Amino acid sequence: MKKVIFSVAIVATMVFTACKSEKKETNKVEQTTTKVASTDASFGVRGNCGMCKKTIEKAANSVAGVTAANWDKVKKKIDISFDATKTNAQTVEKAIAASGYDTENVMGDLEAYNGLPGCCKYDHEMKMNQTGGNKDKKTH
Repeated sequence: MKKVIFSVAIVATMVFTACKSEKKETNKVEQTTTKVASTDASFGVRGNCGMCKKTIEKAANSVAGVTAANWDKVKKKIDISFDATKTNAQTVEKAIAASGYDTENVMGDLEAYNGLPGCCKYDHEMKMNQTGGNKDKKTH
């Protein structure tokens, strides 16, 4: 019986001693937050209807780096947000123009325009960007 008690005492001593000498390691998780250089821009885009809205926004969103696009059919204006390290407003305007729609600075592709549904055939003289001045100088 003395041997059992002595053995238990030795084991207990070893366990307590081992626990005290053990170094507790803490895992440090480094968190890096990358801020995206988000930029907002607005410019005029000619169009008429909900189908135009869908096509214009799809063209804008197809540009890598664009995070949001919203075309207002009343104001004939699009508001975009994009990562400025990946694209710029001019690239977005070119993408929209390639889909057949005139923007303030880029004339829409005539072939793409001719392929638009009848309801989307806009007046090439219509005013754009009703709230931010009018750079209405594009015609086909």
